[in-house]
Amino acid sequence: NISFGAAVVVYNSFLPQLGGPDERDSISSRGWAIGYLGGGLLLAANLVAVTVLSEEGNPQRTLDLARWSIVSAGVWWAVFTLVPLRWLREHPTAAALAGGGNVLTDGFRQLGRTLREIKAYPLTLWFLLAFLVYNDGIQTVITLASQYGTEELKLGQSTLVATILLVQFLAFGGALALGALARRIGARKTVLLSLVLWTGVIIAVFRLPAEAPLPFMVLGGAIGLVLGGSQALSRSLFSQLIPAGKEGEYYGFYEISDRGTSWLGPLAFGLVFQLTSSYRVGLVSLLIFFVVGFVLLAAVPIRRAIVAAGNTPPRLL
Repeated sequence: NISFGAAVVVYNSFLPQLGGPDERDSISSRGWAIGYLGGGLLLAANLVAVTVLSEEGNPQRTLDLARWSIVSAGVWWAVFTLVPLRWLREHPTAAALAGGGNVLTDGFRQLGRTLREIKAYPLTLWFLLAFLVYNDGIQTVITLASQYGTEELKLGQSTLVATILLVQFLAFGGALALGALARRIGARKTVLLSLVLWTGVIIAVFRLPAEAPLPFMVLGGAIGLVLGGSQALSRSLFSQLIPAGKEGEYYGFYEISDRGTSWLGPLAFGLVFQLTSSYRVGLVSLLIFFVVGFVLLAAVPIRRAIVAAGNTPPRLL
Protein backbone atom coordinates (compact mmCIF):
# COMPACT_ATOMS: atom_id res chain seq x y z
CA ASN A 1 0.00 0.00 0.00
CA ILE A 2 2.85 2.41 0.78
CA SER A 3 4.57 1.62 -2.51
CA PHE A 4 1.35 1.85 -4.50
CA GLY A 5 0.38 5.16 -2.87
CA ALA A 6 3.83 6.65 -3.57
CA ALA A 7 3.71 5.50 -7.20
CA VAL A 8 0.23 6.94 -7.73
CA VAL A 9 1.36 10.36 -6.43
CA VAL A 10 4.18 10.53 -8.97
CA TYR A 11 2.01 9.07 -11.73
CA ASN A 12 -0.77 11.62 -11.17
CA SER A 13 1.64 14.54 -10.92
CA PHE A 14 2.80 13.90 -14.51
CA LEU A 15 -0.67 14.72 -15.87
CA PRO A 16 -0.27 18.53 -16.13
CA GLN A 17 3.00 18.00 -18.03
CA LEU A 18 1.47 15.64 -20.60
CA GLY A 19 -1.14 17.97 -22.07
CA GLY A 20 -2.72 21.41 -22.02
CA PRO A 21 -5.94 22.32 -20.19
CA ASP A 22 -8.16 21.04 -23.02
CA GLU A 23 -6.31 17.71 -23.34
CA ARG A 24 -6.08 16.47 -19.76
CA ASP A 25 -9.58 14.98 -19.51
CA SER A 26 -8.87 12.74 -22.51
CA ILE A 27 -5.38 11.80 -21.29
CA SER A 28 -6.63 10.98 -17.79
CA SER A 29 -9.58 8.98 -19.16
CA ARG A 30 -7.33 6.94 -21.47
CA GLY A 31 -4.97 6.29 -18.57
CA TRP A 32 -7.76 4.91 -16.37
CA ALA A 33 -9.21 2.95 -19.28
CA ILE A 34 -5.92 1.25 -20.14
CA GLY A 35 -5.34 0.53 -16.45
CA TYR A 36 -8.66 -1.29 -16.16
CA LEU A 37 -7.98 -3.16 -19.40
CA GLY A 38 -4.58 -4.28 -18.13
CA GLY A 39 -6.00 -5.38 -14.79
CA GLY A 40 -8.78 -7.29 -16.53
CA LEU A 41 -6.37 -9.08 -18.87
CA LEU A 42 -4.09 -10.19 -16.03
CA LEU A 43 -7.02 -11.33 -13.89
CA ALA A 44 -8.47 -13.27 -16.83
CA ALA A 45 -5.11 -14.95 -17.48
CA ASN A 46 -4.80 -15.94 -13.81
CA LEU A 47 -8.34 -17.31 -13.73
CA VAL A 48 -7.63 -19.42 -16.81
CA ALA A 49 -4.43 -20.72 -15.22
CA VAL A 50 -6.13 -21.62 -11.93
CA THR A 51 -9.09 -23.26 -13.73
CA VAL A 52 -7.00 -25.28 -16.18
CA LEU A 53 -4.13 -26.29 -13.89
CA SER A 54 -6.05 -27.02 -10.68
CA GLU A 55 -6.48 -30.67 -9.72
CA GLU A 56 -9.61 -32.00 -8.08
CA GLY A 57 -8.92 -33.17 -4.56
CA ASN A 58 -5.60 -31.25 -4.41
CA PRO A 59 -6.28 -27.93 -2.61
CA GLN A 60 -2.54 -27.32 -2.13
CA ARG A 61 -2.07 -27.01 -5.89
CA THR A 62 -4.87 -24.45 -6.07
CA LEU A 63 -3.25 -22.52 -3.23
CA ASP A 64 0.13 -22.57 -5.01
CA LEU A 65 -1.51 -21.30 -8.21
CA ALA A 66 -3.13 -18.46 -6.25
CA ARG A 67 0.27 -17.53 -4.81
CA TRP A 68 1.85 -17.48 -8.27
CA SER A 69 -1.04 -15.32 -9.45
CA ILE A 70 -0.02 -12.72 -6.85
CA VAL A 71 3.59 -13.03 -8.01
CA SER A 72 2.42 -12.40 -11.57
CA ALA A 73 0.90 -9.08 -10.43
CA GLY A 74 4.29 -7.99 -9.10
CA VAL A 75 5.99 -9.00 -12.34
CA TRP A 76 3.28 -7.19 -14.32
CA TRP A 77 3.92 -3.98 -12.36
CA ALA A 78 7.67 -4.30 -12.82
CA VAL A 79 7.46 -4.85 -16.57
CA PHE A 80 5.10 -1.96 -17.22
CA THR A 81 7.16 0.34 -15.00
CA LEU A 82 9.78 0.14 -17.77
CA VAL A 83 7.41 2.17 -20.00
CA PRO A 84 7.57 5.43 -17.98
CA LEU A 85 11.23 4.83 -17.15
CA ARG A 86 11.97 4.64 -20.85
CA TRP A 87 9.81 7.41 -22.30
CA LEU A 88 8.81 9.93 -19.61
CA ARG A 89 11.21 12.79 -18.96
CA GLU A 90 11.82 14.62 -15.70
CA HIS A 91 10.71 18.24 -15.29
CA PRO A 92 12.30 19.09 -11.93
CA THR A 93 11.44 22.27 -10.04
CA ALA A 94 14.09 24.70 -8.80
CA ALA A 95 13.74 23.30 -5.28
CA ALA A 96 14.31 19.76 -6.55
CA LEU A 97 17.41 20.81 -8.48
CA ALA A 98 18.92 22.25 -5.30
CA GLY A 99 19.22 18.68 -3.91
CA GLY A 100 20.46 17.75 -0.47
CA GLY A 101 18.46 17.02 2.66
CA ASN A 102 16.74 13.86 3.78
CA VAL A 103 14.09 12.41 1.48
CA LEU A 104 11.82 11.23 4.30
CA THR A 105 11.96 14.32 6.53
CA ASP A 106 11.87 16.69 3.54
CA GLY A 107 8.67 14.99 2.42
CA PHE A 108 6.95 15.71 5.74
CA ARG A 109 8.24 19.29 5.74
CA GLN A 110 6.89 19.72 2.23
CA LEU A 111 3.51 18.36 3.33
CA GLY A 112 3.46 20.95 6.11
CA ARG A 113 4.22 23.72 3.59
CA THR A 114 1.48 22.44 1.30
CA LEU A 115 -1.05 22.47 4.15
CA ARG A 116 -0.14 26.08 4.92
CA GLU A 117 -0.09 27.23 1.29
CA ILE A 118 -3.30 25.50 0.18
CA LYS A 119 -5.23 27.84 2.49
CA ALA A 120 -4.50 30.52 -0.12
CA TYR A 121 -6.60 28.48 -2.57
CA PRO A 122 -9.91 27.97 -0.73
CA LEU A 123 -11.75 26.93 -3.90
CA THR A 124 -9.19 24.16 -4.50
CA LEU A 125 -9.82 23.00 -0.93
CA TRP A 126 -13.57 23.09 -1.56
CA PHE A 127 -13.19 20.86 -4.63
CA LEU A 128 -10.95 18.52 -2.66
CA LEU A 129 -13.60 18.26 0.06
CA ALA A 130 -16.25 17.37 -2.55
CA PHE A 131 -13.96 14.74 -4.06
CA LEU A 132 -13.16 13.19 -0.69
CA VAL A 133 -16.86 12.82 0.13
CA TYR A 134 -18.08 11.22 -3.10
CA ASN A 135 -14.89 9.24 -3.69
CA ASP A 136 -15.27 7.68 -0.24
CA GLY A 137 -18.71 6.49 -1.32
CA ILE A 138 -17.27 5.03 -4.53
CA GLN A 139 -14.44 3.22 -2.74
CA THR A 140 -16.81 1.80 -0.11
CA VAL A 141 -19.20 0.42 -2.72
CA ILE A 142 -16.28 -1.25 -4.52
CA THR A 143 -14.95 -2.70 -1.26
CA LEU A 144 -18.29 -4.04 -0.02
CA ALA A 145 -19.76 -5.27 -3.30
CA SER A 146 -18.44 -8.83 -3.04
CA GLN A 147 -19.42 -9.11 0.64
CA TYR A 148 -22.91 -7.87 -0.22
CA GLY A 149 -23.17 -10.43 -3.01
CA THR A 150 -22.06 -13.27 -0.72
CA GLU A 151 -23.82 -12.41 2.55
CA GLU A 152 -27.03 -10.71 1.41
CA LEU A 153 -27.67 -12.07 -2.09
CA LYS A 154 -26.27 -15.58 -1.43
CA LEU A 155 -24.34 -15.65 -4.71
CA GLY A 156 -21.60 -18.13 -5.50
CA GLN A 157 -17.90 -17.38 -5.97
CA SER A 158 -18.10 -17.96 -9.72
CA THR A 159 -20.73 -15.21 -10.09
CA LEU A 160 -18.63 -12.77 -8.08
CA VAL A 161 -15.49 -13.48 -10.11
CA ALA A 162 -17.36 -13.15 -13.40
CA THR A 163 -18.82 -9.82 -12.22
CA ILE A 164 -15.38 -8.51 -11.25
CA LEU A 165 -14.11 -9.37 -14.72
CA LEU A 166 -17.13 -7.70 -16.28
CA VAL A 167 -16.55 -4.53 -14.24
CA GLN A 168 -12.88 -4.40 -15.29
CA PHE A 169 -13.62 -4.57 -19.02
CA LEU A 170 -16.68 -2.31 -18.93
CA ALA A 171 -14.73 0.25 -16.88
CA PHE A 172 -12.33 0.41 -19.86
CA GLY A 173 -15.16 1.44 -22.18
CA GLY A 174 -16.85 3.56 -19.52
CA ALA A 175 -13.75 5.66 -18.89
CA LEU A 176 -13.36 6.32 -22.62
CA ALA A 177 -17.08 7.09 -23.01
CA LEU A 178 -17.19 9.58 -20.14
CA GLY A 179 -13.95 11.12 -21.41
CA ALA A 180 -15.63 11.64 -24.79
CA LEU A 181 -18.69 13.10 -23.06
CA ALA A 182 -16.45 15.51 -21.14
CA ARG A 183 -15.17 16.86 -24.46
CA ARG A 184 -18.77 17.79 -25.31
CA ILE A 185 -20.20 19.09 -22.03
CA GLY A 186 -17.15 19.57 -19.79
CA ALA A 187 -15.53 17.49 -17.05
CA ARG A 188 -17.42 18.88 -14.06
CA LYS A 189 -20.85 18.31 -15.62
CA THR A 190 -19.78 14.79 -16.58
CA VAL A 191 -18.66 14.00 -13.02
CA LEU A 192 -21.95 15.40 -11.68
CA LEU A 193 -23.82 13.16 -14.13
CA SER A 194 -21.78 10.16 -13.00
CA LEU A 195 -22.75 10.89 -9.38
CA VAL A 196 -26.42 10.85 -10.40
CA LEU A 197 -25.80 7.45 -12.02
CA TRP A 198 -24.02 6.22 -8.88
CA THR A 199 -27.08 7.26 -6.86
CA GLY A 200 -29.30 5.26 -9.21
CA VAL A 201 -27.01 2.24 -8.83
CA ILE A 202 -27.23 2.36 -5.02
CA ILE A 203 -31.02 2.56 -5.13
CA ALA A 204 -31.12 -0.38 -7.58
CA VAL A 205 -28.79 -2.41 -5.33
CA PHE A 206 -31.37 -2.15 -2.53
CA ARG A 207 -33.96 -3.88 -4.73
CA LEU A 208 -31.75 -6.69 -6.06
CA PRO A 209 -33.33 -10.14 -5.55
CA ALA A 210 -31.36 -12.78 -3.68
CA GLU A 211 -29.87 -15.79 -5.48
CA ALA A 212 -30.28 -14.09 -8.88
CA PRO A 213 -26.86 -13.80 -10.60
CA LEU A 214 -28.00 -11.97 -13.74
CA PRO A 215 -29.40 -8.78 -12.10
CA PHE A 216 -26.27 -8.57 -9.93
CA MET A 217 -24.01 -8.82 -13.00
CA VAL A 218 -26.08 -6.22 -14.88
CA LEU A 219 -25.70 -3.81 -11.98
CA GLY A 220 -21.98 -4.62 -11.83
CA GLY A 221 -21.80 -3.65 -15.49
CA ALA A 222 -23.50 -0.32 -14.68
CA ILE A 223 -20.89 0.31 -11.97
CA GLY A 224 -18.14 -0.45 -14.47
CA LEU A 225 -19.51 2.15 -16.90
CA VAL A 226 -19.37 5.01 -14.37
CA LEU A 227 -16.43 3.86 -12.23
CA GLY A 228 -13.40 4.76 -14.34
CA GLY A 229 -14.82 7.98 -15.76
CA SER A 230 -15.75 9.51 -12.41
CA GLN A 231 -12.27 8.82 -11.06
CA ALA A 232 -10.37 9.89 -14.19
CA LEU A 233 -12.21 13.18 -14.63
CA SER A 234 -11.88 14.02 -10.93
CA ARG A 235 -8.12 13.65 -11.33
CA SER A 236 -7.98 15.86 -14.42
CA LEU A 237 -10.21 18.49 -12.78
CA PHE A 238 -7.86 18.62 -9.80
CA SER A 239 -4.89 19.10 -12.16
CA GLN A 240 -6.46 22.40 -13.25
CA LEU A 241 -6.58 23.64 -9.65
CA ILE A 242 -2.89 23.11 -8.82
CA PRO A 243 -0.37 25.98 -8.92
CA ALA A 244 2.23 25.37 -11.64
CA GLY A 245 5.40 23.62 -10.44
CA LYS A 246 3.74 22.13 -7.34
CA GLU A 247 2.08 19.11 -8.94
CA GLY A 248 3.91 16.50 -6.88
CA GLU A 249 3.20 17.99 -3.47
CA TYR A 250 -0.45 18.77 -4.27
CA TYR A 251 -1.10 15.28 -5.64
CA GLY A 252 0.66 13.96 -2.55
CA PHE A 253 -1.87 15.87 -0.47
CA TYR A 254 -4.63 14.53 -2.76
CA GLU A 255 -3.51 10.94 -2.11
CA ILE A 256 -2.95 11.39 1.64
CA SER A 257 -6.35 13.05 2.04
CA ASP A 258 -7.99 10.24 0.05
CA ARG A 259 -6.47 7.52 2.23
CA GLY A 260 -7.05 9.54 5.39
CA THR A 261 -10.84 9.55 4.99
CA SER A 262 -11.27 6.08 3.47
CA TRP A 263 -12.68 4.80 6.78
CA LEU A 264 -15.76 7.07 6.73
CA GLY A 265 -17.79 5.00 4.26
CA PRO A 266 -17.13 1.63 5.97
CA LEU A 267 -17.86 3.27 9.34
CA ALA A 268 -21.25 4.57 8.12
CA PHE A 269 -22.07 1.19 6.61
CA GLY A 270 -20.98 -0.66 9.75
CA LEU A 271 -22.98 1.55 12.10
CA VAL A 272 -26.16 1.22 10.05
CA PHE A 273 -25.66 -2.54 9.75
CA GLN A 274 -25.21 -2.82 13.52
CA LEU A 275 -28.47 -0.95 14.08
CA THR A 276 -30.56 -2.69 11.40
CA SER A 277 -28.80 -6.06 10.79
CA SER A 278 -29.46 -5.37 7.09
CA TYR A 279 -26.79 -5.21 4.39
CA ARG A 280 -29.37 -3.56 2.11
CA VAL A 281 -30.05 -0.65 4.45
CA GLY A 282 -26.32 -0.37 5.21
CA LEU A 283 -25.47 -0.01 1.54
CA VAL A 284 -28.28 2.51 0.93
CA SER A 285 -26.84 4.62 3.77
CA LEU A 286 -23.94 5.37 1.41
CA LEU A 287 -26.30 7.53 -0.66
CA ILE A 288 -25.38 10.41 1.65
CA PHE A 289 -21.83 10.44 0.26
CA PHE A 290 -23.00 10.78 -3.34
CA VAL A 291 -25.69 13.36 -2.58
CA VAL A 292 -23.46 15.55 -0.40
CA GLY A 293 -20.55 15.13 -2.83
CA PHE A 294 -22.80 16.22 -5.70
CA VAL A 295 -23.96 19.34 -3.83
CA LEU A 296 -20.42 20.30 -2.82
CA LEU A 297 -19.05 19.83 -6.34
CA ALA A 298 -21.96 21.72 -7.92
CA ALA A 299 -21.20 24.64 -5.59
CA VAL A 300 -17.56 24.99 -6.73
CA PRO A 301 -17.05 27.84 -9.23
CA ILE A 302 -14.54 25.81 -11.22
CA ARG A 303 -13.52 28.50 -13.71
CA ARG A 304 -12.82 30.99 -10.91
CA ALA A 305 -10.95 28.29 -8.96
CA ILE A 306 -8.69 27.55 -11.95
CA VAL A 307 -7.90 31.24 -12.47
CA ALA A 308 -7.23 31.65 -8.74
CA ALA A 309 -4.62 28.87 -8.98
CA GLY A 310 -2.89 30.81 -11.79
CA ASN A 311 -3.95 28.49 -14.61
CA THR A 312 -5.78 28.93 -17.90
CA PRO A 313 -9.28 27.37 -17.87
CA PRO A 314 -10.10 24.81 -20.56
CA ARG A 315 -12.69 25.65 -23.18
CA LEU A 316 -15.37 23.52 -21.49
CA LEU A 317 -15.92 22.86 -17.82
